[in-house]
Amino acid sequence: MLLAQTGLTAALAVIFWGLDDAVSGYSALLGGLTAIVPNGFLAARLMLPRRDPGAGALLRAAYLGELGKLVLTALMFGVVFALVRPLAAGALFAGFIAAQLATFAGFLARGKSRDSHRIGDRTGNTDNRNGD
Repeated sequence: MLLAQTGLTAALAVIFWGLDDAVSGYSALLGGLTAIVPNGFLAARLMLPRRDPGAGALLRAAYLGELGKLVLTALMFGVVFALVRPLAAGALFAGFIAAQLATFAGFLARGKSRDSHRIGDRTGNTDNRNGD
């Protein structure tokens, strides 16, 4: 998921750079990074080994990861708006939104592929386990 977001962000930055100017290009790149870095933090929180392998520990990690993701996103936007001049706000938010939509598109695609496997199992299952 993070690789898809990174690729989309890089492509969008190049498109903005080519169609408009360097300011739009790096603004789109910064917008995408403002989504990617916090998502990477959440992924790391969920993937790191825990002392307690139970569901409660995973849920705690998810809550803390999501809280950290929100804080990092707000901090990164604050840093970008405070330190980066000039900045193309439209390109910045386009990069951020595109990177976020890549996450949702990945979840939708994953869900559809699982649904198609389930439908195929119900309709085209040739495995005869009854011995007939």
